Amino acid sequence: MFKKLKKFFYLYILRKKYYRTGTCLGCGRCCQKIYVKHKNVIQTEEEFKKLQLLHPFYTYLKIIDKDETGLVFECTKLDKTTNKCTIHRTRPGICRRYPQEELFNMGGTLAEHCGYRLEPIESFEEVFNKVSKKLNKR
Repeated sequence: MFKKLKKFFYLYILRKKYYRTGTCLGCGRCCQKIYVKHKNVIQTEEEFKKLQLLHPFYTYLKIIDKDETGLVFECTKLDKTTNKCTIHRTRPGICRRYPQEELFNMGGTLAEHCGYRLEPIESFEEVFNKVSKKLNKR
């Protein structure tokens, strides 16, 4: 019963498609080579400067590159010798909620050895059966 309630809550209340499972292994890869999406992936320094005025989290980021997707950032609060966050206890919500399924919506992936996984709430078979039923009703 609890499983069904949890599934309903995630799917229809939170409108999520994945459960986050696992734990952080402290590798620091999620704090490096970051894309920032605010409506769209940030493309210019001007866009980024405007974004920094909206929320203090963005002041922690430093532009390190630009590619076909957009600007690439790294967090200045990552200690590169220990791969630990220097503000871990007071880190922003975006860091606390990592990883989120929006990562996939942007074409991103988790680092190869990341301890987190995003598991589908509904299996392929469940989704397939729902779609099949809808098509058969037509």
